[in-house]
Amino acid sequence: MFDRIAGFFRLIGQTISRWVRLFAAWAIWPFMAAHGWYARRTWVIRLPIIAFLALLVVLYGYFIWQTQVWSNFNTAFVDQYRLSDRKVPAGQEIPATDGTAAKTCQRSAIVDVAADLTDFNVNQNAWISSMLLYKMGFFGIDWDHTPFLDNKASFQRGINQAVRRTSVELVDTLGRVRGTSGINNDLQSARGNLQFDEFSWYFGLRPFGPKTPTPAYYRAAINSLRKFNTDLAGCNAVFDGRADNLIQFIDRIANDLGSTSDMLAERSENHNRGWFDTRADDRFWFAYGQLYAYYAILSAAQADFSQVVSERNLGAIWTGTTRQFQAALRIQPAIISNGREDGWIMPSHLATMGFYILRVRSNLVEIRSVLDR
Repeated sequence: MFDRIAGFFRLIGQTISRWVRLFAAWAIWPFMAAHGWYARRTWVIRLPIIAFLALLVVLYGYFIWQTQVWSNFNTAFVDQYRLSDRKVPAGQEIPATDGTAAKTCQRSAIVDVAADLTDFNVNQNAWISSMLLYKMGFFGIDWDHTPFLDNKASFQRGINQAVRRTSVELVDTLGRVRGTSGINNDLQSARGNLQFDEFSWYFGLRPFGPKTPTPAYYRAAINSLRKFNTDLAGCNAVFDGRADNLIQFIDRIANDLGSTSDMLAERSENHNRGWFDTRADDRFWFAYGQLYAYYAILSAAQADFSQVVSERNLGAIWTGTTRQFQAALRIQPAIISNGREDGWIMPSHLATMGFYILRVRSNLVEIRSVLDR
């Protein structure tokens, strides 16, 4: 009996070994054939091939480095703004303390954060989504459909989604007095540039021809945002910090997070293949990027609307919202798993992230209801 059991396992081992050898032969054969062809060529043909392969190695080395190294990633980067030290809401005149007659107004922390988040995406890091090798994919397969090298790109797009939403609100409500002032040109320019396609390289097929790459537009948006804040500090621009504007801003953010929560829920419910769901990491890091950006933007909003926050006694609720953001940003798994919510082997990171997003959104809805009383 034991001989038959041993023979059975031996047969399994032999079968596996045979299939491994067949797979290895299939994988290695193209390289062996290419080597045979290459060995029969002259150096006139060999040298360009060597140069092309060397260029490919350098490009892929740079690409892999950029996707794996997240320069200046810091979930506590909001602390550097020292927002609690601000005593004057955005756009209002700062009382002179040194006897000078120069009139200065408070800069907008929201605008500073939006500019710095975009700077983080395209200057402190390479913008992954428009890099040539990212667009080429993994042997023609979109990197977003693989478990490799796409987390940073999704994270950056999540940040950009939040900044785009903020730029729209800056143009439509926060950067003007509704009904009595025109749209600020710098904010309008920033909004237009931030809405530009996230995947453009120096050359495209639709339409066919040379293009301005995505990072160039986003860098122009940074300059426009900073110019607006310079004008605001010189009391030459407007920041309308009314309660109804804050209500609308929070509404837009809550709706944006609600859409992301729905995206996570759909993926979690219909594609829960655990560690083998190759799109789970895209969804997770996109949501993480949104939370990373909105944590900073809403912290800045508390400073910009400090008068409204104080008058409506929103300090405790806002602090609770900030803590929910901080708790969500502590979730940084090495491998994203989209398991069943009642599973016991593979965790469900998407469900966990969706839970925190809903808690944040619930707090925002509560803030909105207090403001609307």
